[in-house]
Amino acid sequence: MSYSITLIPGDGIGPEISEAARRVIEATGVKIQWDVVEAGEAVIEKYGTPLPEYVLDSVKKNGTALKGPLTTPVGKGFRSVNVTLRQELNLYANVRPARTMPGITTRYKDVDLIIVRENTEDLYAGIEHRVGRDAAESIKIITREASERIARHAFELAVKEGRKKVTAVHKANIMKLSDGLFLECARRVAQDFPGIEFEDMIVDAMCMKLVQSPENYDVLVLPNLYGDIVSDLCAGLVGGLGVAPGANIGTEAAVFEPVHGSAPKHAGLNRVNPLAIILSGVMMLQHLGEMEAAGRVSRAVTAVLEEGKSVTYDLGGSSSTSQMADAIISKLE
Repeated sequence: MSYSITLIPGDGIGPEISEAARRVIEATGVKIQWDVVEAGEAVIEKYGTPLPEYVLDSVKKNGTALKGPLTTPVGKGFRSVNVTLRQELNLYANVRPARTMPGITTRYKDVDLIIVRENTEDLYAGIEHRVGRDAAESIKIITREASERIARHAFELAVKEGRKKVTAVHKANIMKLSDGLFLECARRVAQDFPGIEFEDMIVDAMCMKLVQSPENYDVLVLPNLYGDIVSDLCAGLVGGLGVAPGANIGTEAAVFEPVHGSAPKHAGLNRVNPLAIILSGVMMLQHLGEMEAAGRVSRAVTAVLEEGKSVTYDLGGSSSTSQMADAIISKLE
């Protein structure tokens, strides 16, 4: 079987890590026709926007995309490219695993979490305005439809992954209507999954408990803003954003991307760690149903990390981006 997949190389370090991921994925033998499209800061002068329409058209046509980090210019009037992609393609579920891996120094040993973040509304809907000269107001939107949809996605993922517990994270003690509705929806959906334990947790307490005992948690489901914050916290538990993959899932399309930014000061130096986008590629292969290929890449990554010889500077080695990709390819079974 052959797949048509959109590849958005991205800005800064994006092109070099995207190339590393592409080579690793192709080395599995899965047949992919890549539709390479440009987005981000580099195309603004030509198209007047960091997200040209042809990028959206490509993802809609192919249904699957692998994306490098994109830069949204600061102070130039452009909305976040990532947020716009998610909203335009209705990629309602942001899924971010956080797992400890061998060879990566952290304070924890047994973290294995999946963060499921609602991706289309909450304060990130961008509904805000100035109130006179000295105040500004943002409007927090929480709907029953989006809340039930993300809760169901979290429970279905828990079943698929063999997970035991879903924790809904909220601030319903203060925001009784908006977060209260989110919690109400999560509780209702939980009734359809009696085999999965359900609990809820206030977001500030959740942050404390994740630092104290992350091994007690399994799948977390959160509104957009809390999900953004807590998923970075969880990345910190397992080694940082450099090892944090991500997926944005909708009913018609899915975009897989590393969580970290474009790191322009490292652009073109062939020195940054490509793990986050390679692991995002693993998630993409799983999404396509290529479980055998996904498993082979995961095992190859683990083997390279355990060996510790062909890793980049941030992981304690001296290998380049491309050399680390070569090492992973050499370990594919």
